[in-house]
Amino acid sequence: MKAGYMKKFDIKMIRCEKTLKETYTAYELERLLQKPDIKKCRFSDYRNWVIVCYLLGTGNRLSTVCNLKIKDIDFTNHEISLRKVKNKKQYIIPLAPTLGKIFSEYLQYRRGNEDDYLFCSQYGEKLQRDALTTAIYRYNRSHGVTKTSMHLFRHTFAKDWILSGGDIFRLQSILGHSSLEIVKE
Repeated sequence: MKAGYMKKFDIKMIRCEKTLKETYTAYELERLLQKPDIKKCRFSDYRNWVIVCYLLGTGNRLSTVCNLKIKDIDFTNHEISLRKVKNKKQYIIPLAPTLGKIFSEYLQYRRGNEDDYLFCSQYGEKLQRDALTTAIYRYNRSHGVTKTSMHLFRHTFAKDWILSGGDIFRLQSILGHSSLEIVKE
């Protein structure tokens, strides 16, 4: 139409009902956040618990979680640097004190160099997207939670943020959205 190859016409967009975004319930969160006994569990079980805590504390996407490195966690300034994100714009989010304590303990258990990936496989290698999705699926199921979507953690984080009195502008920044319209969805 812009080039003049065809006559102009309007396209009417059909309005559809938007369904509510599903989130984890308080009961499901209670089950998922039960800390495993570090002395008795496997590394992957403990790592998965830390990942669930991280997802609920930051609302980050799957690919961001896989690309985090140990050096991205700044305990001094209470910040997390997100370098590999969906929109390719690096940014910094706050590191909550409780998440900071979890990471301190995890890094003592996990060890590694600052250039290593924060969440690694059992062999110390980068945790791949499919492996992380499978790990969280199994983790949720083993805790009696039938919802297994990684993205539900993001929705749960956003809902809890607003219900706790957080403002939508800061939420937009933390989630890395370019507009408030995306946050409102």
